[in-house]
Amino acid sequence: MPTIDLNVILAVVFGLFVLYFVGKMLVTPVRFAVRVMLSGVMGAVLILIFNLAGSLFGAVIGVNAFTVLVVGYLGLPGLAMLVLLQQMLA
Repeated sequence: MPTIDLNVILAVVFGLFVLYFVGKMLVTPVRFAVRVMLSGVMGAVLILIFNLAGSLFGAVIGVNAFTVLVVGYLGLPGLAMLVLLQQMLA
């Protein structure tokens, strides 16, 4: 039967610590990316709903990455800001 000495136990413990910290470093960017994607989806849905209602009045906002992320991050105030900005520049 093989014997387990102190060096093997220390190597396993060190390996578990390294695995824990590497896993923790990889989870944080994934969590941020998921949060940005969900914000973008919510912004796109809000812009599409506004475009459906706004097409009756002739007010439409283009759907691109910038507008989607602005509306997704800021919500209704971001949508109002984009509408006012579009009206000022048109």
